Formats: sequence, structure tokens, C-alpha cells
Amino acid sequence: MSSSETPAPDGPAEAAVPVVAPQLRALRRRAALTLEVAARAAGLSPAHLSRLETGQRQPSLPMLLALARIYGTTVGELLGETVQGRDAVVRAADMEPTEAGGWTYRQAGASGRGMQALRVQVPYGSQGDIVRVHPGEEWLHVLKGRLRLRLGDTAHLLEPGDGAHFDSLTPHRIAAQDPDGVELLFVHTLLQSPAATLCLGPVTGEMP
Repeated sequence: MSSSETPAPDGPAEAAVPVVAPQLRALRRRAALTLEVAARAAGLSPAHLSRLETGQRQPSLPMLLALARIYGTTVGELLGETVQGRDAVVRAADMEPTEAGGWTYRQAGASGRGMQALRVQVPYGSQGDIVRVHPGEEWLHVLKGRLRLRLGDTAHLLEPGDGAHFDSLTPHRIAAQDPDGVELLFVHTLLQSPAATLCLGPVTGEMP
């Protein structure tokens, strides 16, 4: 079983499930994808994707990013957020927090564009073993705490103020270095592809 099929832990993130579940099904159908095709593109079994769509399982943030790319949409739309026009300015008061898979994030950019900007809080020990590979680019900037970033076979420790910009076809994973977690700005390109994301699953051993 891949890491994307591991049951998510209980916790506050479950509050998002009633909203996520119907949106997942509606957006899959809007993309004209069968359950089997969408599940295969996301690296899931059709049964697991069906459980996500019915609210029996909770998707992690990496899984939401994967499904957003496959469906040609944003995490915000998957969570039922509505687009209030295409205002270039996003006010701090409008950045409502959402929890998924242990991560807390806020929309930091407008919906419906070619890039998605998020402000993300990553707790210590959360999803640090998940390796992701997908088309596009990612950029991140550390705001608070220290970030462990592995790109391919190279490990990096990023301090506040440090950033990284990389081709996301490079296998990558991130984790908080310290018990207080890490907060970062995260921007990724939004691509629609029948093979938009591959989750390679957990790796053995600690990340250096």
C-alpha cells in the first residue's frame, strides 16, 4: 500500500472532509474523468478514491495538490472556496486557515490562475516521509522555523529567509526540522495532465 493510501490521522483536519468529499466527485466529473482513470493518475486504487469522495477517508495536503493538478483546478476549489472575482490583492483577513493531513495553510494568491500560492504551516513529524514527483515548478520561502528539504539525493537545511526554486519532476520531500514546526510561503504551477502527480510513498530511515 502506498503512503497516499495510508489512513490519515484523526484530528482537526477531519473538519474539512464534508466539504472536500462532494467537491472531489464534482470536479472529477467536470474534468470528464472516470473514477478508475483519476485514481490511476493519482496513484490510488479506485476504491480509495471512492472513499475520499464519500468522506470515509481524509486526503492529505499533498494528495489535494495532486488531485488539483489532475482536475485542472486549485486546492481552494477542492475545499469549496468560491472565487470572488479575480482581484489582484489578497487581504490577510481573507486568508482563512484550512487544515489537511496535519498541515495548516492559507490561500496567499488569487484562485483561477496558472500558479497557486499558499502560506503553509508544517508541524514537526508531519508527512516528512512522503516523496512527490510531478510536472511543473515549485518555489518556497521559509518564514519561521527551519525546513528540511530533500531534492533527489541531496538534503538541505533552510533557515528563515532562505528559499528554494526547483523543477518538481525532481523527487522532493519537506519536513520541519524543529519541534515548533515551520512556516513557509509555497508557490507551484498548476498543470493539468493525465499523469500529473506521482507519489512515491514513504522512504525508510530518517531524512538527514
